[in-house]
This record gives sequence, C-alpha cells and structure tokens, in this order.
Amino acid sequence: MKKFLIIALVSLFSVFGAFSQQITRFGVVDTAKVYQAYFRNSAPVRNYENKKAEFQREITKRTEEIQKLKQQKSDAVASGNDAQASKLDSDIIKKTDALTEYANAKNMELESMKNNLQNSDSFYKKLYSTIERVAENEGFSMILSLQQNNAILWYSSSVDVTDKVISALGL
Repeated sequence: MKKFLIIALVSLFSVFGAFSQQITRFGVVDTAKVYQAYFRNSAPVRNYENKKAEFQREITKRTEEIQKLKQQKSDAVASGNDAQASKLDSDIIKKTDALTEYANAKNMELESMKNNLQNSDSFYKKLYSTIERVAENEGFSMILSLQQNNAILWYSSSVDVTDKVISALGL
C-alpha cells in the first residue's frame, strides 16, 4: 500500500511539474511609444511638424489681427464713432469666418498627413516582424497592444517588451 501511495504521489508531482512548465507568457507593447521612437527623426514626421508649426503661426497672426480690430472697434464705440465701429464689426466677422475656414482646412490637411504616417505599411511590417522576433526570443506566447487596453484587465510591467522592440529596431 505504501508503494502504491508513493508511486501515486510521484506520478501526481510529475503531472503537476509538466503543467507548470507549460505556463503561457504574455507580453505587452506600447505601439504608440514605438511609433514615436521610430518616426521621431524621419523626414515625413519633420515635414508634418514643420507644417503644423507653420499653420499655427498663421493662425496666431490672424488671431492677433482680429484682436487688434476688436480693440479698434472698442475705441470707436468709446469715441462715439458708430460708422467706424460698424465697419470694423463687419471686418471682424469676415476675418473670423476666414480664420475658421483656414483652420478647418489646415486641420484636415494635417490629419490626412498624420494618417498617412501612421498607416505606413513598411513600418508595420517591420514592427510586426520585430515583435515576433522579440517575443520568440523572450519566450512569450502572446503580445498584446496597450492601445487596446480595454482588452487588458491587468498586466505586470515585467511583461512590457516595448523598450526591447525599440532597441531591436535599432532606435
């Protein structure tokens, strides 16, 4: 009976040992962080940032012009010059409408540029092959994106391989 019990216990520990060796490891990658590191110094991103700054300078310039007109209108009203105040009010409305149209058009242009950058097929092909290589080298069974965090209920920072992916990309 003791022999049977010892054999049963040894068998039981062997089964548990086999199961404990098959633990699935998950990893997570902050793809937004990888994206920023990858494109930080690329010409298309610099072009996007330059256009963004150029558009902002123009918006600031036009906003300042409108503010000056508002001040002139206020001065005209204070001095009792209703005709001048009415003309300035008309100019303010025209310039405000033009500024709104400009801002909308430029925001759409910037959004289009940003989408083209983010949907770069060559980047994503390289990203996915790099993630696969890092995951296999590190023994992970699955890598999840932090950008779909509604699917991640909890994770340990020890499974974040973002910096390793950035390093493997040579960044």
